[in-house]
Amino acid sequence: MPDNQEKKGPIGRFLDAPPDSVGKTVAVAVALCLVGSMVVSAAAVALRPVQAENQLRDKRVNILQVAGVYDPATPVNDAFASFEPHVLDLSTGEFTDQFEIETFDQLAAKDDPAIVRALDEDPAGLGGSMQSYRMVYLLRDQAGEIDKVIMPIEGYGLWSTLYGFIALEENGNDIFGLQFYQHGETPGLGAEVDNPRWKALWNGKKLFTDDGTLAITVAKTPPPQGQDYYVDALAGATLTSAGVNNLVRFWMGEAGYGAFLERLKAGEVG
Repeated sequence: MPDNQEKKGPIGRFLDAPPDSVGKTVAVAVALCLVGSMVVSAAAVALRPVQAENQLRDKRVNILQVAGVYDPATPVNDAFASFEPHVLDLSTGEFTDQFEIETFDQLAAKDDPAIVRALDEDPAGLGGSMQSYRMVYLLRDQAGEIDKVIMPIEGYGLWSTLYGFIALEENGNDIFGLQFYQHGETPGLGAEVDNPRWKALWNGKKLFTDDGTLAITVAKTPPPQGQDYYVDALAGATLTSAGVNNLVRFWMGEAGYGAFLERLKAGEVG
């Protein structure tokens, strides 16, 4: 019998080994892991287009909601066709054709050193740098005039970076709405940025005073400019509220959309 075992190759000796041997147990475990990994990898690759489509749909739903035109009965893509996307050069406040609208990925652009600039000050907690181009969306009325402008905003709260949109009226000063679509703030506290009652507080507020001073403020007490520029801070979420205040003021200021808002207020955005 030992002579026969010696004549057999490793496969033969493996097959002749008892089912509960260490070798067979390890081999089966490794085989199962490999097969499972292949199945999971194949599923991830196959579902990637579906995931991308769902992410795009969710983004569009948020844009429709912040603009006040979301209707669950209307297909999202059909409703979104009313919006006019543009890539904005923040330094000039003008639209650029440097990028393809269909392929411009704003979040991926954050990692492109060719279009990222360092920040002297970073009140929004963007990591010391920001991309120089942003995707903005125009919603026009039936006469073809700008009705609302939707702009992406982001910044750090207490535990996470909050990503969202702000919608302005055509005058570039009156806020129509603000909402976040991604964050990791504390449920019941900072996560109340998602509370419809708190989001409703933004409607009708103003960014700038008549002399052009950026006055919009999220705090427990109104700023000197008055209630028109004031959104009450979230109860029990001081740091998240401060983060929202900082990020909104940053993006509406000179380092953010300031140049674009000046052109919008002057009627120079066609």
